[in-house]
This record gives sequence, C-alpha cells and structure tokens, in this order.
Amino acid sequence: MGMLGVLLLAAVVMYFAFPDTANKLILSGQISLGKLLNKMGVNGGDRGLAPDPGPQQAHFTNIDGNVRVRKGSTNAWVVADYTLALERGDVVQTSPEGMAKVVFTDGTNYTVKPGSLITIQENSVNAAQQTKVAVQVTTGKVDLATSTLAMGSKSQVIVGDATATIASESSAEVNNDVRTDQHEIMVKKGSGEVTREGQTVPLESYTKASFSSNSKEMVKTKELQPPTLISPAPLQNVFIDQASKGVNFSWSPVDNVREYHIKINRNASFTGPGVDDKKAATQVLVTNLQEGIPYYWQVRSIGQDGKESIESEIYRFTIVPKGTGSL
Repeated sequence: MGMLGVLLLAAVVMYFAFPDTANKLILSGQISLGKLLNKMGVNGGDRGLAPDPGPQQAHFTNIDGNVRVRKGSTNAWVVADYTLALERGDVVQTSPEGMAKVVFTDGTNYTVKPGSLITIQENSVNAAQQTKVAVQVTTGKVDLATSTLAMGSKSQVIVGDATATIASESSAEVNNDVRTDQHEIMVKKGSGEVTREGQTVPLESYTKASFSSNSKEMVKTKELQPPTLISPAPLQNVFIDQASKGVNFSWSPVDNVREYHIKINRNASFTGPGVDDKKAATQVLVTNLQEGIPYYWQVRSIGQDGKESIESEIYRFTIVPKGTGSL
C-alpha cells in the first residue's frame, strides 16, 4: 500500500508538473490498449481505433461444458478459457456436451455445437483495413454470423473441398457429417455463395447447398424456416407459476407449418432425459421442471410433408426459487 501511494503521488506530481508529457503518455496508453482490444475482437464495436495490419486474434465469449484447444504453435491441447487468445492454425474441439462461441476481429462469430471440431485458417487485416477470416469445419456443426464487413473483406467457411463466402450481416449453418459423408451449408439470413470444383451456388435466406465427396455437383434446396423463440428469453431467470406449477414456453408462428417440435434439456446437446414433444400451438405449459437448474430449449418447425426444419436458436434459462417474503 505504501508503494502504491508513492507511485500515485508521483503520477499526480508528474501530471501537474509536465501536463503535455503526461497527456501524451495517457493517449499512447489508450491507443495501445484500444489496438490490443481490437486485435482480440473485444473493443465493443469501436472502429475509431483501427487494428494494426497483420495476423489478428479471436477469443471465446461463451464456453459451456468441455471445450479444448490445440495451439498451432505448440500442437499441445489445453483447456479453453476466456483469457486464451486464438490464432491462425489453432483447433477448437467441443465435447458431446460442450459448446463454445468464438468472435473474430471483423465481428464474425462462430457458435461451435457439441461434438464439433474447427480450425482457424485465416484471421488477418491488411493495410486498407480489409479483413479476412476463414474457418474450416472438420467435423460437426457450427452457426456463424457476420457483422458489417468493410468493402473487400471476406468471411469464409470451408467444408470438405467446398468454400462458402458469407456476405456482410448474414448468418449461416454449416454441417459436416464425416460418418455419413454429408456436407451442408445453409444461409439463414442475408446471402452467400458456395464454390466447389468450379461450380458456384448462390444462396439466399433458408436455402441450402449439399453434397457428398463422391458427387460432382452440389444440390441447392429451399428449407423450412424454424420459429423464433420468445419466452423464456436467453439467460433469463424464470419462476415456476404457483397456480399451474409450470413454466410457459412460446415462439413465433411460421407459415405452412403443421406443428412444432419442442425440446427442453439440461444440456446443450439435448441428450438424456428431458422434454421432447410435438405441439400444434405456439405456446405450451411445461411442468416438472426443477428449480435452481439451468435448462436449454429449442423448437423446430414441421411442414405439411412431415419434414422438420433446422433447429431454432438455443436459449438457456434458469428456474429460480420464488421467495415468500414481501420484498
């Protein structure tokens, strides 16, 4: 405490004795910190301080369950945490019960689903502040969303021998099932295009390009849209209704849908016991949920032909005990 007091006193004396020098040091420190945060992608969208050209770092903004990283510089596996910077050549692997969200310098974010493995192929900025992000999905499923990309920037995802370029302010789902040799890229919002062996397939909202390693051409299909979840909201604390002894779940309606498939579980991979039901309505009351436990829920649309859509966003909520006092 004495040493800190002396340092603080010295800083105050320097500020008043040499104001110009002190202001320059403060500004230099702010710029250096801003560039560091920009490089890590955690500068809160402040574009005023541009990152230095060259390789950039990505970082985790959410880790759920078992997630590990193999550093490209050492080939050593480490447990993922929020302080771990991700660089080119790093591999991220989620367990069957794990999930992770990774954010890049250009604002592109990847949600790595359970049982998946991705490799960061590129994450850089050039002198014109054009960004390039490329991620290879080796196996499993990921959701990705791009922010407002600068002109000339690229956000790409690689699946097998195909490369998908996702447009600015767009989102997509990528599924690479190596066991069944099924590879799929679907745009959920915005647009993009998939290139493979000289063939380029443009994609719009809820269109999908699929192929296998033995097929020469990609197949483009229109997909059914999943509903938008309303309540419980993500990361919300909810109470069990004292009258019904349950929790109300609701979502938005989707056109040309026969019914909806709702799942509620204690883990993000939706394995093990939980709620797995089909309803024609867009609202359902669920009982027998335990207090003090976090849950995950999702809903799929079921078309008139019985075919299901992709899963909706996965929301996490916690049921908390309701107090009996007056406050």
